[in-house]
Amino acid sequence: MAYHSFLLEPISCHAWNKDRSQIALCPNNHDVHIYKKDGTKWTKIHELKEHNGQVTGIDWAPDSNRIVTCGADRNAYVWTLKEGTWKPTLVILRINRAARCVKWSPRENKFAVGSGSRLISICYFEQENDWWVCKHIKKPIRSTILSLDWHPNNVLLAAGSCDFKCRVFSAYIKEVEEKPGPTPWGSKMPFGEMFVCFSHSGNRLAWTSHDSTVCVAEGGKRGTVNSLSSETLPLLCVTFITENSLVAAGHDCYPVLFVYDGAKGSLTFGGKLDIPKQAAQKGISARERFQNLDRRASENQNAEQHLNSLHKNSISQISVLEGGRNQCSKFCTTGMDGGMSIWDVKTLESAMKNLKIV
Repeated sequence: MAYHSFLLEPISCHAWNKDRSQIALCPNNHDVHIYKKDGTKWTKIHELKEHNGQVTGIDWAPDSNRIVTCGADRNAYVWTLKEGTWKPTLVILRINRAARCVKWSPRENKFAVGSGSRLISICYFEQENDWWVCKHIKKPIRSTILSLDWHPNNVLLAAGSCDFKCRVFSAYIKEVEEKPGPTPWGSKMPFGEMFVCFSHSGNRLAWTSHDSTVCVAEGGKRGTVNSLSSETLPLLCVTFITENSLVAAGHDCYPVLFVYDGAKGSLTFGGKLDIPKQAAQKGISARERFQNLDRRASENQNAEQHLNSLHKNSISQISVLEGGRNQCSKFCTTGMDGGMSIWDVKTLESAMKNLKIV
């Protein structure tokens, strides 16, 4: 495991480029900072300044140098790298509340933006007019969209919202793609039809809720949801690391493992994923210790010693670094302590007793 402290400010969202050599993150303000790995250090190489409100979502296109951002100013920007400079293109979302999250589709021909306007904007590029346009998915959403994830087929879109629902929609845009084939989630998929994280195959969907419950649903088994009420503090993010294993994190400041048995339809708690306290404190400098204290607005140094985790505040986002969602070997977490941790799955498996990733 490796912990990197970029800032004193919380990291509200992040995204990696294709080869994982650069990371774009928001230091809880209007800007986006891009860092490049230089040996063991991270060097800031770009600042993206265009939003007039806090940046709430970032996503780096899977196979190209394009970044999409959204923010509290109700706008989205598509950033393209040209001659060493990131050029922004404004995307009018037609929303009256803050945008909350954004996600490129697997084929990069469209992206989705969730907002507080109780709708999802599906944005695509219109070649004739040379601009980005969007269509809205409104019904039956009743509250703010908090998370989004695309199915591998580039059409289905999962959305988690504040109305206690996780839904799967069709985001089929006939102007930019061919008619999709059937999936376990349905055969006919007109735009906006209802069917937050898909598995690698796209046949399973996982989400978390504020009551610390983790749920998994399988395509083809409509109405069947396997859930587990964990003893952790509320979880804020979740991702598949294999077809049967999930990693989630939130206010407990460390990631946890959940294992799903499709044959039995059961979901079990796999354990806490973190390193021993001694290793977490090893080599920490006085400067870093005071920075950690300042992050939590704490004057009690003993409190630092009792928090037995790499992160010293809530984890807000998890992303897969290597191996994909079918066989993840490394994943990344960022949190409200302004730090980023990179977790090696094999190291975790060998270091922790009774930890089995299936």
